[in-house]
Amino acid sequence: MFEVLFQKLDEKIKLTEEERQLCKSFFTPKKLRKRQYILQEGDVCKYIAFVEKGMLRSYTIDDKDSEHIIQFAFEGWWISDHFSFLTGEPAVYTIDALEDSELLLLSRQAEEQLLQKIPKFEKYFRILLQNSLIATQRRLIGSLSQTAEERYNDLITGCPTIPQRVPQHMMASFLGITPETLSRIRRQVASTR
Repeated sequence: MFEVLFQKLDEKIKLTEEERQLCKSFFTPKKLRKRQYILQEGDVCKYIAFVEKGMLRSYTIDDKDSEHIIQFAFEGWWISDHFSFLTGEPAVYTIDALEDSELLLLSRQAEEQLLQKIPKFEKYFRILLQNSLIATQRRLIGSLSQTAEERYNDLITGCPTIPQRVPQHMMASFLGITPETLSRIRRQVASTR
């Protein structure tokens, strides 16, 4: 474990071997089986999770029992209910595993200690925050101005393996469309290739 984390860290910051060993002490390894929860709506989010292996999703369920997927997290991605994690208030999202997964968990206290002991992580988390903000803004703009087909094509371009790893109804939920609409789009896209 830690191979994917260090690979991702190397893309943004350079750690010494001593810093790598120290870094490991702040994370708690966790294995999740498919369909196992790491966070349920209403609980307080105690960790941010880095996905070493597998895939998770973050979602909410509305008053009509419709599921709205906010994020998929593949290997090398972080996932959390950041509002709950930072404020200690109840989570609005549920996070569970779509595949058997291996995670590295970072508590709020461990994050503070990590930032204090290895200041390079301030830069790393700033870059992650900036990238997250950009992705969120692009997704919001896309949901307001793009067609369903354009949103689908953006998803496939950004995550080419998603059709093999995620059930169609979950892809549709993430895109904000019905599974039937997604089927139609996939047939149209396949016929033009």
